[in-house]
Formats: sequence, C-alpha cells, structure tokens
Amino acid sequence: MPFSAQLPASGERYALSASLDNARHLSSLLRAVHFQDYATCLATASGLRVTVEDAKCIQANAFIQAEIFQEFSVQEESVMFRISLSVLLDCLTIFGSSSLPGTSTALRMCYRGYGYPLMLFLEEGGVVTVCKINTQEPEELLDFDFCSTKVVNKIILQSEGLREAFAELDMTSEVLQITMSPDKPYFRLSTFGNAGSAHLDYPRDSDLMEAFHCNQTQTNRYKISLLKPSTKALALSCKVSIRTDAQGFLSLQYMIRNEDGQICFVEYYCCPDEDITEAEL
Repeated sequence: MPFSAQLPASGERYALSASLDNARHLSSLLRAVHFQDYATCLATASGLRVTVEDAKCIQANAFIQAEIFQEFSVQEESVMFRISLSVLLDCLTIFGSSSLPGTSTALRMCYRGYGYPLMLFLEEGGVVTVCKINTQEPEELLDFDFCSTKVVNKIILQSEGLREAFAELDMTSEVLQITMSPDKPYFRLSTFGNAGSAHLDYPRDSDLMEAFHCNQTQTNRYKISLLKPSTKALALSCKVSIRTDAQGFLSLQYMIRNEDGQICFVEYYCCPDEDITEAEL
C-alpha cells in the first residue's frame, strides 16, 4: 500500500488487522446503523459485525464479510470491543465523505486487544492520517434468538417497493402495523395518523415480490420511532427480507451492493409494540 512506511512494524502482534482500498465501503455501512453513539464490534474469521442497540427494543447489525477486505486477520477465535460509532465515522471520513472521481481513501485498521485503542491509518493522495480511538469493554447484547426454524412468515421485496411505501404512509402515526398472510391481503402495511388510517397492500404476484413464504396470518404493530433508523439501510439496499417469528418479533435484512458490486448485509431486529385484539383489526 502507498503508506506502508507509516504502518506498524510487521513484528507487532495484533488481535485484529484489516485493510481496505476504499474506506467508503465500511463507512457507508456503518452510517446505516448509526442511530446511537456507541456500537459493539465483533470480529471473527468470517468478518466484522457491528451492533447498535436502543432501549432494549431494537438492534441493528452491519455485516462486513472478510472477503470485502483486501486483508483481514483475526488471531483469536473472536475479538470484541465497544467503540464510539460517531468518532469512528468521523475518522473514516476525515478526508471528506465523498472523494473526487478516481480517488479513494485507503484504510488499515489494527487492534492489539483488550484495553488498547483501535488504530486507523488512512491515506488519500499521498497524505496519511493516523487515528487512535479508545475502546471499552463490550456490554451484553440482546439475543433475539431469530433462527430460521422459528420464522413463521418471510417475504423478499425489491427495496424500491418498501421505499415507496415509507414515502406514501402517514408518518404521524405512532405505529406501523404489518400484516402477513397466506391469503389476502398477503402483505399489508398500515398506519393510523392524524389524517386517519392508511393501508398499502402488496399482492403475492407483485413484480416487487421476489419470494413469498407465509404460513399463517399475523398482524403486529411496531413503533415507527424504532423503525425510522432502518430507512438509512433501506436507502442503500437493493433487496429486503422481512421475517416474523411466532412472538411477532420483526427482522428486516437489507442486501446492500457496494461500488465494486460486492454484497453486504444490514439487519434490524425490532420488538412488537403491543398485542392486537380482533376488535382493532
């Protein structure tokens, strides 16, 4: 790399070391989960997972597979630490959030282990910046236990369909009601705002519907304030998988294709807001 002379000595042992030719591949994904200041990072041989939570009701995970990096090395079975996501994003975009055509910010990231800072070496146009970000002991994360065997209903939509829905629905509503059913209305989004109730239906044979696997009728409500952060990931994505389990927990998995055509994923988990009685439907 053009700034190899600035890098740590090769004899130094790091629990985690990684390099990217284009730091935007990382910063754009991290922005998609940036709705709280702190994040928990977990590195394993398969890649990097960055987790953000709020109020024990919502969890967002950005997955960056090891193959996305030009180099990715983890010396332990797993490496975990907590970090300020705001500071990390500021450092990753220290040369500006959008580079000139044909230029990019190269990144090398090193972490020695518990108690040490995360070190970032960023280079653009021959200028090198070194950032050291303090890390903290990770807190216990929510376990939504959302395994595939517990999924009751699942659909895959082209993201443009959901983007249009969020643009059309009344966001003065406190909740978004999601109905998924093997029969009509199949997939329905409902809001209850100042202008009254609004419903948006998607037939199972819609051009926007890529997969439809619904086993039973479910209607659940979710606080819009909790779902709004996920629109950052929605804006970047090309497809979204929407899943619910028997308790009504919601999984929104966004497939995001970066500038080089590589695929990454951002997933949001959200708790249902309340039980719906038959009288409310």
